[in-house]
Amino acid sequence: MPGIRDRVAVAGVGATRFTEHWEKDQEDLLCEAVDEACRDAGIDKSEIQAIWVGVYYPFTGLAGTAAADPLRLYGIPATRVENYCTSGMDAFRNACFAVAAGVYDIVLACGVEKITDQGTRGLPNVREGAHPFLPAASAPALFAMAATRCMEVFGFTKEDFARVAVKNHANGAKHPKAHFRREITMEDAIGAPMISDPLGRLDCCAVSDGAAAVIVTRPEIAKRLNHKDDYVVAKANAIAVTTAAPMYKPSFDYLGFPATQIAARMAYEEAGITDPARQISFAEVHDCFTITELLNYEDLGFCSKGGGARFIAEGHPAPDGDLPVNPSGGLKSFGHPIGATGCRMIAEVTRQLQGRAEGVQVRDPELGLAHNLGGPGAVCSVTILGRA
Repeated sequence: MPGIRDRVAVAGVGATRFTEHWEKDQEDLLCEAVDEACRDAGIDKSEIQAIWVGVYYPFTGLAGTAAADPLRLYGIPATRVENYCTSGMDAFRNACFAVAAGVYDIVLACGVEKITDQGTRGLPNVREGAHPFLPAASAPALFAMAATRCMEVFGFTKEDFARVAVKNHANGAKHPKAHFRREITMEDAIGAPMISDPLGRLDCCAVSDGAAAVIVTRPEIAKRLNHKDDYVVAKANAIAVTTAAPMYKPSFDYLGFPATQIAARMAYEEAGITDPARQISFAEVHDCFTITELLNYEDLGFCSKGGGARFIAEGHPAPDGDLPVNPSGGLKSFGHPIGATGCRMIAEVTRQLQGRAEGVQVRDPELGLAHNLGGPGAVCSVTILGRA
């Protein structure tokens, strides 16, 4: 089946710090990330032939002008991509397909979000477009249902959730661009104020501002740029979309997310992966909540169904484990400026594969996986990158 495997290269990456950027707007953030990506690749931004920009909120941008105006790149295609929390990784997917099709030589995938100016608690507008008469649930409440189900069926505990938070905050403490750079203890995580039972404050990722950018090209062009000796190639990218209202679907059991399971199967097939637990070197996964990371282990095939709690208790996803997960610190340490997160993950995986991670560096990786889960588990994107 035709795809992008080994036909697309990541030539350069860039990202801002993810935090509360009161002194910068989304244009400042996007320019900072794109400038870093262009320097990293060794190109001038005038060489960019097309742009895909991941943006979720209308106050951050409504069209491709969200990138064209701040970058002053006019007269070339620029497309806004919105697909829940996978918006940034979907921008990368579109960029990869355009290059693999031979339409362009050098393109830009980027994402940006500026949320903290909106004067709201949590994510703005998250309750809009809900059921016409049933009460709308917050994001923590949606994932708390998964947590309570796993506690009932699999015996998960608050301690299991806390292990995810402790691991990711320990990793994020070493990353200069993370929002939260402080280690926490099991006691901190278990005793944090309750947000949506059983998820406490340290089980939930924060709201942040940020931008990230990726320069995408063909391998033969990457061989002439800054990373000619260590450029990274795309092995697969898959997106699966399921219902936006799983809470009203009787067959949805909240013991996993079908979108992740389907997207993972498609990505593994394209990349030629038959045993992800052994073949994937490390992963950056969507830990919007600690329960989500535990279920991601299972849905991505890193462990058996119901085995997520045991997987982390045995140390497998630790930085020195056999399958490190979120060595950057994940969303728990970075927060989640929605349109930017997917491109940041691509940047993290790229730098890890090149042996130049900005925080924790995993040992001699060959294949890296990036995973976004959007909305109430409605959409998932899985990208696999490898060393050339």
